[in-house]
Amino acid sequence: MEIAVFGAGYVGLVTAVCLASQGHRLCVVEKDRAKLDKLRSGHAAFYEPELEGMLADAAGADRIHFTNNSGDAVHSADLLFVCVGTPPLPDGSADLSQVEEVMKTILKHETERKKHEEDKGKLVVIKSTVPVGTAYRLKRMADLYGNGAGEIEVASNPEFLREGSAVRDFMQPDRIVIGTSGERGEAMLRSVYRNFDCPVLVTDTNTAEMIKYASNSFLATKISFINMISDLCDKVQADISIVAAGMGYDKRIGEQFLKAGIGFGGSCFPKDLSALTAVGRKHHVKVELLEQVIGVNRDRPLRLMEKLKEEMWVLKGKTIVLLGLTFKPNTDDVRDCPAASVAERLLKEQANVVAYDPAGMANFKSLYPELSARIRFADDAYEACRRSDGIVLLTEWPVFKELDWGRISANMEAPFLLDARHFLEEAKLKQAGFIRGSRT
Repeated sequence: MEIAVFGAGYVGLVTAVCLASQGHRLCVVEKDRAKLDKLRSGHAAFYEPELEGMLADAAGADRIHFTNNSGDAVHSADLLFVCVGTPPLPDGSADLSQVEEVMKTILKHETERKKHEEDKGKLVVIKSTVPVGTAYRLKRMADLYGNGAGEIEVASNPEFLREGSAVRDFMQPDRIVIGTSGERGEAMLRSVYRNFDCPVLVTDTNTAEMIKYASNSFLATKISFINMISDLCDKVQADISIVAAGMGYDKRIGEQFLKAGIGFGGSCFPKDLSALTAVGRKHHVKVELLEQVIGVNRDRPLRLMEKLKEEMWVLKGKTIVLLGLTFKPNTDDVRDCPAASVAERLLKEQANVVAYDPAGMANFKSLYPELSARIRFADDAYEACRRSDGIVLLTEWPVFKELDWGRISANMEAPFLLDARHFLEEAKLKQAGFIRGSRT
């Protein structure tokens, strides 16, 4: 099948590369010239395991190409995926301007094409995370403004990709959700995913859009819940790791997303929670639960600072190392990362902040330039920790488990580490010479 993808960001590029690996031919539209040049040279604009190897394979087999000419993409494709950003507006609702712009572009080129060709209309598929009712509005837009563009069907096909494992999530999905109002759209999307072995849920577009928001909001709720329980465990001297394990054995609950720590970040959970609460308020539905989930997560850096002060007393003048800046391992994404909030609070306490991350330092400097100007970035973990007064582990990068923690503690001014991800083995830290392997 000939497929066009609008947007070569995280969702768009992963979608395009993975579908190309299934034998489809992909045309990816990207307006950003720097990103476009990078993609044409065989490199993604972000870090994601396995992605660049698959990109090289697809390009080598001539199954994917990148362009800024949207007209060529619309004319050649049977199906068009919309994978552009939907960032939050000041009130928390989703900014749909990029989605609308893509639809206008499709309508324009389809109107021109239909003057010379006669065939069935296009299928436009929204893969961007959008509020409930977006597909309906785009279909309405096509009916009102697409005079001469032919019959355009709009479907919803939400993504469920986790940064750091997006390729695996796409190729081995838990489910595929197809929201459509027509048999043709369902048939085309079933054909696209014909080689995928998983349940396929077909529903209307409103329900499909809600499934995405409900899924992410529930996972975020689990994280905030276990963090609230972690705070309570601290007060009553219970072991949160064992509590979480005990809960996870219950098949109704499951062990995933029950790891207490510094909270969630990234581009999905914070944005999707805010958007869903905005939808709830708009329709006069009580969303206090979601607001509490957001509040618990927002306060995690504050709780970490309280813990640091309990253990280190005065922070002024002390050197604190942040190990990990990305919101999770195996990505270079630092959007809404807890590390930024922690660094800002440490600097307000007049501490000296040193940071190291295997993949996210360049993006951190770019996204938080004023904050970064007051931080020293190290070339590796050993350099970062040398002569420091304390370490805060903020991202559970696998390489941090392999560090020689005895060597690190021996070269510190005071061997103290606060594990904000419950990632390292406390017994090994004590054996390595740390006074205590504290957790939050």
